[in-house]
Amino acid sequence: MTDLLAPLVLIAILLAGWEIACRALQVPAYFLPAPSAVAASLAADAGTLLASAWNTLAMALAALLIASLTAQALALLVALSAVLERAIKPLAVVLQVTPVVAIAPLVVIWAGIDNPERAIVALAAVVAFFPIFSGAVTGLKAADPDLERLFDLYGVGRVKRLLRLRLPSAVPYLMEGHKVAAGLALIGAVVAEFVAGSGGAQGLAWRILEAGNRLQTARMFAALVVLGLMGALLYAGLARLERFGLRWWRGR
Repeated sequence: MTDLLAPLVLIAILLAGWEIACRALQVPAYFLPAPSAVAASLAADAGTLLASAWNTLAMALAALLIASLTAQALALLVALSAVLERAIKPLAVVLQVTPVVAIAPLVVIWAGIDNPERAIVALAAVVAFFPIFSGAVTGLKAADPDLERLFDLYGVGRVKRLLRLRLPSAVPYLMEGHKVAAGLALIGAVVAEFVAGSGGAQGLAWRILEAGNRLQTARMFAALVVLGLMGALLYAGLARLERFGLRWWRGR
């Protein structure tokens, strides 16, 4: 109960201070709206914001699925071959450090101007790829050395060793990687929609851009509140899934 109450009390204090400061200093609403104005905008645009939030979440989850399947497949190949590891890992690192905004125009062109969702999903998948790949590779190498020697003693092949020993040992690392990648996929989807600069996707980023162009700052903050809540709920859901997964893994 304390874990939930403490952040709620802090948020309430911060919001109260923000409200009082805006009223006392008579800050213009277009510059910094008071929390009450943000709440009013949130209530007025609830339907539109929820529809946009669903579009953003759907694209982020699609990107997470693509990144997960690709990263795990490549990690398994790397685990089976040291040559493939030396070939793939540097490319994965280069992909990780490349800014999304640098490759976004190319991806938008390749996906087609009329299909911004494809570009957004692709860019978000690029952002979410590395944490899963890195976690999978690390986990596949984290098997107990004593068990590795026991498998050597019995002459177990690489594929069977991977399935029976290394893959189970990678479960905690995979779950942590997915938890990090989920947040990055959401961030990547929003950033990609900003870069795409098209209202075709109708996600939260477009609502922020639309409100910003009209100097409707309260609507911008309302969209940010929805985005923050969506990210927090996604993280909490994956954290719960991680606890269940680790309980199952330890039970084995």
